Amino acid sequence: MDIGLIIVGDEILSGKRQDKHLAKVLELLAARGLMLAWARYVGDDRPRITAALRDAFASGDLVFSCGGIGATPDDHTRQCAAAALGVPLALHPQARELILARMRELAAEQGLPYEPDRADNQHRLNMGVFPEGATLVPNPYNKIPGFSVGDVHFVPGFPVMAWPMIEWVLDQRYARLHGGARQVERSVIVFGAMEASLTPLMETLEARFAGVKVFSLPSVDHPQYGRHIELGVKSVHDPVEAFDALRQGLLQFGAKLGPEMVR
Repeated sequence: MDIGLIIVGDEILSGKRQDKHLAKVLELLAARGLMLAWARYVGDDRPRITAALRDAFASGDLVFSCGGIGATPDDHTRQCAAAALGVPLALHPQARELILARMRELAAEQGLPYEPDRADNQHRLNMGVFPEGATLVPNPYNKIPGFSVGDVHFVPGFPVMAWPMIEWVLDQRYARLHGGARQVERSVIVFGAMEASLTPLMETLEARFAGVKVFSLPSVDHPQYGRHIELGVKSVHDPVEAFDALRQGLLQFGAKLGPEMVR
């Protein structure tokens, strides 16, 4: 099962806020032996969000969608999820109770009467309006839940809420996947060679060793190595044999080799 990430919000694309989700999701996945297969950024545009979510639902992937599930006019993700699925929106009964409980807490904290029928409190219930058939993702920060439909999971844009909610989904629903994408990388620093001239060697290695991927990371201004290529192989099993073949191929090519790395 591949894992994808959708990040919603004009504020990210305009540069008003820097995205923090991608790096954190990579960290959360790596800690569980998982890897991100793809990521997609989408502004606050309903047709684009709907298209992105339609692709996510059709993919069969495990997908996290961050942002846009609030109840202000610039929040569209809940509505777009329903449109992508072709189902109506409905107030989730458990979400309703959680939101009312949060209202009661806030009123007590502020020394105010609990007035669930007040117009602004009734509007807050919109945060529990999800596509029909959705299940809840608990929010330990303020109780206002996210939601899941199948393997697509929706969390707020706020990192303090989103990240523990993503962790909950990974640990409670996908523990069986943990460790399934761990990879071992072996690489070597190569001096005095061009990627184009090394491409045949890379293609030969991938054809020869099933399940091994070759990667090439060129650099022109590295502070330690200057112009070089980090050339390597990676696999779910330690690709020792493939790396030995890579190193022999480079020596036969006449390349100057630097440090070797294992990750």
